[in-house]
Amino acid sequence: MLNINPQEVGNQESFKYLVGAVSPRPIAFVSTISKDGINNLSPFSFFNIFGSNPPVLVFSPSRRGRDNTLKDTYHNLKETNECVVHIVSYDMIEKMNYASSEFDSDVDEFEKSGFTPIDSKLVKAKRVKESPVHLECKVLEILEIGGKAGSGNLVVCEIINIHVNENVLDEKGHIDPFKLDTIGRNGGNWYTRANGNALFELAKPTGIGIGYDKLPEYIKESDYLTANDIGKLISHIEIPSIDNANKYINQLTKKEFNKVNFEFYERQNDCESMLELLLNEKVNINYFNRVVKVALSQRQVEIAWNVLVYLEGK
Repeated sequence: MLNINPQEVGNQESFKYLVGAVSPRPIAFVSTISKDGINNLSPFSFFNIFGSNPPVLVFSPSRRGRDNTLKDTYHNLKETNECVVHIVSYDMIEKMNYASSEFDSDVDEFEKSGFTPIDSKLVKAKRVKESPVHLECKVLEILEIGGKAGSGNLVVCEIINIHVNENVLDEKGHIDPFKLDTIGRNGGNWYTRANGNALFELAKPTGIGIGYDKLPEYIKESDYLTANDIGKLISHIEIPSIDNANKYINQLTKKEFNKVNFEFYERQNDCESMLELLLNEKVNINYFNRVVKVALSQRQVEIAWNVLVYLEGK
Protein backbone atom coordinates (compact mmCIF):
# COMPACT_ATOMS: atom_id res chain seq x y z
CA MET A 1 0.00 0.00 0.00
CA LEU A 2 1.07 3.59 -0.61
CA ASN A 3 2.35 5.08 2.64
CA ILE A 4 1.82 8.81 3.26
CA ASN A 5 3.29 10.80 6.12
CA PRO A 6 1.27 14.06 6.44
CA GLN A 7 4.26 15.76 8.03
CA GLU A 8 6.40 15.01 4.98
CA VAL A 9 4.03 15.59 2.05
CA GLY A 10 2.53 18.81 3.35
CA ASN A 11 -0.95 20.21 3.87
CA GLN A 12 -2.24 20.33 0.29
CA GLU A 13 -1.12 16.82 -0.63
CA SER A 14 -2.46 15.17 2.53
CA PHE A 15 -5.73 17.10 2.13
CA LYS A 16 -6.29 15.49 -1.28
CA TYR A 17 -5.89 12.00 0.15
CA LEU A 18 -8.04 12.71 3.21
CA VAL A 19 -11.05 14.18 1.42
CA GLY A 20 -10.78 11.56 -1.30
CA ALA A 21 -10.80 8.73 1.23
CA VAL A 22 -13.28 10.02 3.82
CA SER A 23 -16.23 10.30 1.49
CA PRO A 24 -18.99 10.94 0.81
CA ARG A 25 -19.30 13.51 3.57
CA PRO A 26 -22.60 15.21 4.50
CA ILE A 27 -22.74 18.91 3.79
CA ALA A 28 -23.65 21.56 6.33
CA PHE A 29 -25.04 24.60 4.52
CA VAL A 30 -24.54 27.18 7.25
CA SER A 31 -26.25 30.54 7.51
CA THR A 32 -24.93 33.19 9.87
CA ILE A 33 -25.43 36.91 10.32
CA SER A 34 -22.75 39.48 11.05
CA LYS A 35 -22.94 42.03 13.84
CA ASP A 36 -23.84 44.55 11.10
CA GLY A 37 -26.79 42.42 9.92
CA ILE A 38 -25.22 40.98 6.75
CA ASN A 39 -26.44 37.48 5.85
CA ASN A 40 -23.81 34.86 5.06
CA LEU A 41 -24.14 31.38 3.53
CA SER A 42 -21.42 28.77 3.17
CA PRO A 43 -21.22 24.96 2.73
CA PHE A 44 -18.91 22.80 4.87
CA SER A 45 -18.34 19.10 4.36
CA PHE A 46 -16.41 18.58 7.60
CA PHE A 47 -19.70 18.01 9.39
CA ASN A 48 -21.80 15.52 11.35
CA ILE A 49 -24.03 15.06 14.40
CA PHE A 50 -22.49 13.80 17.63
CA GLY A 51 -25.33 13.16 20.05
CA SER A 52 -29.03 13.56 20.65
CA ASN A 53 -29.27 14.39 24.36
CA PRO A 54 -28.50 17.21 24.07
CA PRO A 55 -28.63 17.24 20.27
CA VAL A 56 -25.18 18.29 19.10
CA LEU A 57 -23.57 18.82 15.72
CA VAL A 58 -20.02 19.76 14.77
CA PHE A 59 -18.67 21.37 11.62
CA SER A 60 -15.40 23.01 10.72
CA PRO A 61 -14.94 26.33 8.90
CA SER A 62 -11.25 25.53 8.44
CA ARG A 63 -8.51 28.00 7.72
CA ARG A 64 -7.85 28.47 4.02
CA GLY A 65 -5.01 26.25 2.90
CA ARG A 66 -3.44 28.77 0.54
CA ASP A 67 -3.11 31.78 2.85
CA ASN A 68 -4.26 30.77 6.37
CA THR A 69 -7.15 33.25 6.37
CA LEU A 70 -10.50 32.68 8.10
CA LYS A 71 -13.95 32.67 6.53
CA ASP A 72 -16.81 35.05 7.26
CA THR A 73 -18.74 32.18 8.84
CA TYR A 74 -16.05 31.82 11.48
CA HIS A 75 -16.02 35.53 12.29
CA ASN A 76 -19.82 35.67 12.48
CA LEU A 77 -19.93 32.67 14.81
CA LYS A 78 -17.40 34.29 17.12
CA GLU A 79 -19.51 37.47 17.20
CA THR A 80 -23.00 36.00 17.52
CA ASN A 81 -22.61 32.41 18.85
CA GLU A 82 -25.45 31.16 16.65
CA CYS A 83 -26.21 29.80 13.19
CA VAL A 84 -28.60 27.65 11.18
CA VAL A 85 -27.31 24.44 9.62
CA HIS A 86 -29.23 23.25 6.57
CA ILE A 87 -29.32 19.87 4.86
CA VAL A 88 -28.56 20.10 1.13
CA SER A 89 -30.84 18.30 -1.33
CA TYR A 90 -29.97 17.61 -4.94
CA ASP A 91 -32.16 20.38 -6.34
CA MET A 92 -30.12 22.93 -4.34
CA ILE A 93 -26.67 21.83 -5.45
CA GLU A 94 -25.91 24.39 -8.17
CA LYS A 95 -26.92 27.38 -6.05
CA MET A 96 -25.11 25.91 -3.04
CA ASN A 97 -21.98 25.52 -5.14
CA TYR A 98 -22.23 29.16 -6.21
CA ALA A 99 -22.65 30.20 -2.57
CA SER A 100 -19.23 28.67 -1.84
CA SER A 101 -17.64 31.54 -3.79
CA GLU A 102 -15.52 33.93 -1.76
CA PHE A 103 -17.68 37.05 -1.70
CA ASP A 104 -16.75 40.21 0.11
CA SER A 105 -17.95 40.40 3.71
CA ASP A 106 -20.54 43.09 2.91
CA VAL A 107 -22.39 40.92 0.33
CA ASP A 108 -25.74 39.41 1.32
CA GLU A 109 -25.22 35.86 0.11
CA PHE A 110 -28.92 34.95 0.18
CA GLU A 111 -29.55 37.69 -2.35
CA LYS A 112 -26.45 36.88 -4.36
CA SER A 113 -27.08 33.12 -4.65
CA GLY A 114 -30.86 33.34 -5.05
CA PHE A 115 -31.89 31.46 -1.91
CA THR A 116 -34.99 32.62 -0.04
CA PRO A 117 -34.36 33.91 3.52
CA ILE A 118 -37.01 33.17 6.15
CA ASP A 119 -37.02 34.02 9.83
CA SER A 120 -35.78 31.54 12.39
CA LYS A 121 -37.65 30.90 15.64
CA LEU A 122 -34.87 31.13 18.21
CA VAL A 123 -31.84 32.64 16.47
CA LYS A 124 -31.24 35.76 14.39
CA ALA A 125 -29.62 34.00 11.44
CA LYS A 126 -32.01 33.47 8.54
CA ARG A 127 -33.11 30.06 7.29
CA VAL A 128 -32.87 28.80 3.70
CA LYS A 129 -36.44 28.12 2.59
CA GLU A 130 -35.32 25.74 -0.18
CA SER A 131 -33.60 23.34 2.22
CA PRO A 132 -35.66 20.36 3.45
CA VAL A 133 -34.22 20.45 7.00
CA HIS A 134 -33.15 23.45 9.10
CA LEU A 135 -31.28 23.11 12.40
CA GLU A 136 -31.20 26.24 14.52
CA CYS A 137 -28.07 26.19 16.65
CA LYS A 138 -26.34 27.85 19.58
CA VAL A 139 -22.56 27.60 19.62
CA LEU A 140 -21.25 25.72 22.65
CA GLU A 141 -17.56 25.90 21.81
CA ILE A 142 -15.15 26.71 19.01
CA LEU A 143 -12.06 24.54 19.24
CA GLU A 144 -9.21 25.97 17.19
CA ILE A 145 -6.79 23.25 16.12
CA GLY A 146 -3.32 24.13 14.90
CA GLY A 147 -3.76 27.72 13.76
CA LYS A 148 -1.94 26.90 10.50
CA ALA A 149 -3.04 26.93 6.87
CA GLY A 150 -5.64 24.18 6.49
CA SER A 151 -6.15 23.81 10.25
CA GLY A 152 -9.63 23.00 11.49
CA ASN A 153 -11.86 25.07 13.74
CA LEU A 154 -14.36 22.70 15.32
CA VAL A 155 -17.63 24.50 15.94
CA VAL A 156 -19.61 22.51 18.50
CA CYS A 157 -23.29 23.47 18.39
CA GLU A 158 -26.37 22.55 20.35
CA ILE A 159 -29.40 22.16 18.11
CA ILE A 160 -32.16 24.17 19.77
CA ASN A 161 -34.85 23.95 17.10
CA ILE A 162 -35.52 21.67 14.13
CA HIS A 163 -37.61 22.38 11.01
CA VAL A 164 -38.47 19.55 8.58
CA ASN A 165 -40.35 20.02 5.34
CA GLU A 166 -43.35 17.68 5.48
CA ASN A 167 -42.83 16.80 1.82
CA VAL A 168 -39.82 14.65 2.76
CA LEU A 169 -41.71 12.58 5.34
CA ASP A 170 -43.15 9.11 4.76
CA GLU A 171 -46.56 7.90 5.94
CA LYS A 172 -45.14 7.15 9.40
CA GLY A 173 -43.79 10.66 9.81
CA HIS A 174 -40.16 9.57 9.33
CA ILE A 175 -37.74 11.21 6.94
CA ASP A 176 -37.77 9.30 3.65
CA PRO A 177 -34.21 9.20 2.23
CA PHE A 178 -35.52 9.05 -1.33
CA LYS A 179 -37.59 12.18 -0.81
CA LEU A 180 -34.79 13.93 1.08
CA ASP A 181 -32.45 13.32 -1.88
CA THR A 182 -29.30 14.55 -0.18
CA ILE A 183 -25.85 15.03 -1.66
CA GLY A 184 -22.45 14.25 -0.18
CA ARG A 185 -18.98 15.60 -0.87
CA ASN A 186 -16.18 13.47 -2.27
CA GLY A 187 -12.66 14.40 -3.26
CA GLY A 188 -11.84 16.82 -6.06
CA ASN A 189 -14.95 18.03 -7.87
CA TRP A 190 -16.93 14.85 -7.13
CA TYR A 191 -20.21 14.58 -5.25
CA THR A 192 -22.50 11.68 -4.36
CA ARG A 193 -26.28 11.74 -4.70
CA ALA A 194 -27.99 9.68 -1.99
CA ASN A 195 -30.84 8.36 -4.10
CA GLY A 196 -31.73 5.60 -6.54
CA ASN A 197 -29.38 2.64 -6.54
CA ALA A 198 -27.01 4.47 -4.18
CA LEU A 199 -29.46 3.76 -1.34
CA PHE A 200 -29.80 0.33 0.21
CA GLU A 201 -31.13 -1.07 3.47
CA LEU A 202 -29.03 -3.02 5.96
CA ALA A 203 -30.66 -4.01 9.22
CA LYS A 204 -28.58 -4.18 12.39
CA PRO A 205 -27.80 -7.69 13.70
CA THR A 206 -30.58 -8.99 15.95
CA GLY A 207 -28.27 -11.28 17.90
CA ILE A 208 -24.70 -12.51 18.08
CA GLY A 209 -23.93 -14.51 14.95
CA ILE A 210 -21.47 -17.38 14.69
CA GLY A 211 -18.54 -15.13 13.78
CA TYR A 212 -15.67 -15.62 11.37
CA ASP A 213 -13.66 -17.67 13.87
CA LYS A 214 -16.32 -20.40 13.80
CA LEU A 215 -16.45 -20.73 10.01
CA PRO A 216 -15.44 -24.07 8.53
CA GLU A 217 -12.18 -23.91 6.57
CA TYR A 218 -13.92 -24.78 3.30
CA ILE A 219 -15.90 -21.54 3.63
CA LYS A 220 -12.86 -19.43 4.52
CA GLU A 221 -10.93 -20.84 1.57
CA SER A 222 -13.75 -20.34 -0.94
CA ASP A 223 -12.70 -18.55 -4.12
CA TYR A 224 -16.21 -17.43 -5.12
CA LEU A 225 -17.57 -15.96 -1.87
CA THR A 226 -16.86 -12.26 -1.42
CA ALA A 227 -16.09 -10.50 1.87
CA ASN A 228 -19.71 -9.29 1.99
CA ASP A 229 -20.96 -12.84 1.37
CA ILE A 230 -18.85 -14.02 4.29
CA GLY A 231 -20.22 -11.16 6.40
CA LYS A 232 -23.76 -12.39 5.82
CA LEU A 233 -22.83 -15.98 6.65
CA ILE A 234 -21.09 -15.12 9.94
CA SER A 235 -24.06 -13.01 11.06
CA HIS A 236 -26.26 -16.12 11.06
CA ILE A 237 -27.07 -17.49 14.50
CA GLU A 238 -25.89 -21.04 13.84
CA ILE A 239 -24.63 -23.38 11.14
CA PRO A 240 -27.28 -25.97 10.28
CA SER A 241 -26.40 -29.59 10.95
CA ILE A 242 -25.87 -31.98 8.05
CA ASP A 243 -29.15 -33.68 8.99
CA ASN A 244 -31.08 -30.41 8.84
CA ALA A 245 -29.42 -29.45 5.56
CA ASN A 246 -30.29 -32.80 4.01
CA LYS A 247 -33.83 -32.53 5.33
CA TYR A 248 -34.22 -29.16 3.64
CA ILE A 249 -32.83 -30.43 0.33
CA ASN A 250 -34.88 -33.63 0.38
CA GLN A 251 -38.17 -31.78 0.76
CA LEU A 252 -37.61 -30.09 -2.59
CA THR A 253 -39.16 -31.52 -5.76
CA LYS A 254 -36.50 -33.12 -7.94
CA LYS A 255 -36.65 -31.93 -11.56
CA GLU A 256 -34.60 -32.65 -14.64
CA PHE A 257 -31.78 -30.18 -15.14
CA ASN A 258 -32.26 -27.62 -17.89
CA LYS A 259 -29.76 -24.79 -18.27
CA VAL A 260 -32.27 -22.38 -19.83
CA ASN A 261 -34.73 -22.90 -17.00
CA PHE A 262 -31.96 -22.63 -14.42
CA GLU A 263 -30.83 -19.27 -15.76
CA PHE A 264 -34.43 -18.07 -15.92
CA TYR A 265 -34.94 -18.84 -12.21
CA GLU A 266 -31.56 -17.26 -11.50
CA ARG A 267 -32.72 -14.00 -13.04
CA GLN A 268 -35.87 -14.24 -10.92
CA ASN A 269 -33.78 -14.81 -7.75
CA ASP A 270 -35.79 -18.00 -7.17
CA CYS A 271 -33.34 -20.11 -5.17
CA GLU A 272 -35.56 -23.09 -4.49
CA SER A 273 -36.58 -23.51 -8.13
CA MET A 274 -32.90 -23.33 -9.06
CA LEU A 275 -32.12 -26.03 -6.53
CA GLU A 276 -34.88 -28.32 -7.75
CA LEU A 277 -33.09 -28.51 -11.10
CA LEU A 278 -29.80 -29.51 -9.46
CA LEU A 279 -30.75 -32.61 -7.51
CA ASN A 280 -28.91 -34.76 -10.00
CA GLU A 281 -25.50 -36.24 -9.27
CA LYS A 282 -24.16 -35.22 -12.68
CA VAL A 283 -24.74 -31.48 -12.25
CA ASN A 284 -21.57 -29.39 -11.92
CA ILE A 285 -20.98 -28.01 -8.43
CA ASN A 286 -20.61 -24.49 -9.84
CA TYR A 287 -24.38 -24.39 -10.32
CA PHE A 288 -24.84 -24.93 -6.59
CA ASN A 289 -22.39 -22.10 -5.98
CA ARG A 290 -24.59 -19.86 -8.10
CA VAL A 291 -27.58 -20.75 -5.92
CA VAL A 292 -25.56 -19.74 -2.84
CA LYS A 293 -24.69 -16.40 -4.43
CA VAL A 294 -28.31 -15.68 -5.33
CA ALA A 295 -29.51 -16.68 -1.86
CA LEU A 296 -26.99 -14.37 -0.22
CA SER A 297 -27.85 -11.51 -2.59
CA GLN A 298 -31.46 -11.83 -1.36
CA ARG A 299 -30.36 -12.22 2.27
CA GLN A 300 -31.77 -15.77 2.33
CA VAL A 301 -28.87 -16.85 4.50
CA GLU A 302 -30.56 -20.00 5.84
CA ILE A 303 -30.89 -21.37 2.30
CA ALA A 304 -27.27 -20.48 1.53
CA TRP A 305 -26.04 -22.29 4.62
CA ASN A 306 -28.17 -25.36 3.89
CA VAL A 307 -26.71 -25.61 0.39
CA LEU A 308 -23.15 -25.15 1.64
CA VAL A 309 -23.51 -27.79 4.34
CA TYR A 310 -25.26 -30.17 1.93
CA LEU A 311 -22.43 -29.82 -0.61
CA GLU A 312 -19.76 -30.42 2.00
CA GLY A 313 -21.55 -33.58 3.12
CA LYS A 314 -21.81 -35.06 -0.37
